[in-house]
Amino acid sequence: MSTTGSVPVSLAEIARIAGVGRAAVSNWRRRHDSFPTRIGGTDVSPQFSLAEVEQWLRDNGKLDSIAGRELLWPRFEVLGSRDESGLAISEAAHRMRSPRARSSRVELSPEAERLAVEAAKLGRNEGTRETFEFLLQRWLETHVRQLSTTPPPLATLMARIGFDVQISKTDERLTVLDPACGTGHLAAAAVQECATPGVRVLACERDPALAALASSRLAFVADDHDAHTEIATADALRADPFAEARADVALCNPPFNERDWGYEELATDQRWTYGLPPRTEPELAWVQHLLAHLEPGGAAVVVLPPAVASRKAGRRIRGSLLRTGVLRAVVALPPGSAQPHSVSLQLWILRAAPDGPGAVPPGQDALLVDATRFARTGGREAGPNWEPLQAFVLSALRALDHSDADLPDGAVRVPLIELLDDEVDVTPGRHTSVSAEPSGLELAGVWKEMGSTLTDLVRRSERLSELEFGSNRPQTTAGVGDLVKAGALSLRAGQQPLDGVVASGQSSVPLLTVADLLADGSPSELVALDSAPVIAEKGDVVVAGVARAFKAWVHEGPPTALGPQLHALRVDPTKLDAHFLAGCLRAPSNGRQAGTHASSSSRVDIRRLQVLQLPLAAQASYAEVFRSLRDFETRLVNANGAGRKLVNDVSDLLAAGGLDV
Repeated sequence: MSTTGSVPVSLAEIARIAGVGRAAVSNWRRRHDSFPTRIGGTDVSPQFSLAEVEQWLRDNGKLDSIAGRELLWPRFEVLGSRDESGLAISEAAHRMRSPRARSSRVELSPEAERLAVEAAKLGRNEGTRETFEFLLQRWLETHVRQLSTTPPPLATLMARIGFDVQISKTDERLTVLDPACGTGHLAAAAVQECATPGVRVLACERDPALAALASSRLAFVADDHDAHTEIATADALRADPFAEARADVALCNPPFNERDWGYEELATDQRWTYGLPPRTEPELAWVQHLLAHLEPGGAAVVVLPPAVASRKAGRRIRGSLLRTGVLRAVVALPPGSAQPHSVSLQLWILRAAPDGPGAVPPGQDALLVDATRFARTGGREAGPNWEPLQAFVLSALRALDHSDADLPDGAVRVPLIELLDDEVDVTPGRHTSVSAEPSGLELAGVWKEMGSTLTDLVRRSERLSELEFGSNRPQTTAGVGDLVKAGALSLRAGQQPLDGVVASGQSSVPLLTVADLLADGSPSELVALDSAPVIAEKGDVVVAGVARAFKAWVHEGPPTALGPQLHALRVDPTKLDAHFLAGCLRAPSNGRQAGTHASSSSRVDIRRLQVLQLPLAAQASYAEVFRSLRDFETRLVNANGAGRKLVNDVSDLLAAGGLDV
């Protein structure tokens, strides 16, 4: 593959290209005089020429089993802007599917167009859809701060709900609408989950780059399913391209908290059947937009922030939605289901009134479902347990039109008279209560999971017990402060963000504080990106510098702002292994030695923490054991929590006379 110009790549990118770990690349750099010299970056984060790296890897036999996609991506990354790289990926997808295409569908720079042609050629050799999905995923990861996407498991759940709840058609071709489709996660899920052939998908996105990528994604999905897709680039609220269209299912993950959504120019719009949305309630404008497009009996499923269920400004519209029987159900999701990950988002399930003989009348109550208990517990693993969450939500919603059907624990029918008070609060947690007694099926599943956890613990403990500790232990250590002076790492101290409020349109990041670490370890709020002085990136070592919460770990999650008494250490990978560093730092004796010993709230002097002085190759061996020990600890904590809950549940059942004797 040809390359043009000096495209810079980092050590991590070289590792991905060669299919090895970053430590291996550092070893190559140290041991081979022929390894390319640095062209930019810093000593801690050096950058190299992609062309020189590619040639060196080929000359040294390091590219025998690697696909060309990894070599391709850095060139997309340096195109200069999010939009141009996204449009270039979309153009590449178009050329993959239409090999004879002569001209670009969008305006691209000469370099972007050449790159799209090369990517299309590579895709036809290595798999068109696989190549497109690879480039799209890398693009989304690179611009994660600027984009809000719908995770595939949530998109699948929403599509299944929509098809289950709609009663407008049974065996005819269905129409699905997504008026704020982003890169097309929901629309793709709708095509994949539709049981009847020939589904028609209408989607809209105001961002041209996102719309182009969504169009490319849906073109590939439609190839595998008998589907027709149409993507428009427009602001659906201000200039609806599908104003006359009607849908059987509408799915939407709209932008949140946007004040400039068109309040003034749309004040007399005919879509506001249930009341003019206040300026501060743009989400209720999207809800009514969806309803205006539904066929009689059609269903809409929309992701909303929890405040929409209770804010005073929107109570009149909520009341109208309830009185007319349109708002059928509200589902509270666990934190981590979608961005922002620290918030328990909600799914609102709406259905337009059906017509004709035998039509189901509007319900006299609403179904409220609290699924927040399906969040992962213990450790630092983010997101819900999707499989049981989906089963629980779908089983609850299948009782929607059957008033005598049993509901699972955590779901409740609430009469309208109880909801139509001064607040009109439809937050599920305010009306549901989860029983402490699990069902026999749930208990059997927990026992099975506990057995697997214990088996895993035994296996890990046997492996760790085989470690041998000699008497000649290395005693030479260096303080973090000394390593900073030597350029082996950089140290940044977390601070209180300048402004804790995220304004409309601002990029945001989760904020991690000591209080969060003492709770469940997950960030509890979002802050504006511009107001966060210190952000931990993937691969940084984060250290809590207070005795009562002292710990150190390698940050694996999304970019996260650090509050006071938290510190981010970024290593020079040619000198230090991040996992080795974290393992040394979190040793309890290290924290005690560097602390002030005044009280449990005393601070730990990060610069006084000690690190073994070992060659990089030896560090890798230590790092592997440190990681194994960390995994063992995490699973031990999880087993402890699950075991205690299991004992309590069984004890309650026994005390209630539940034993079958």
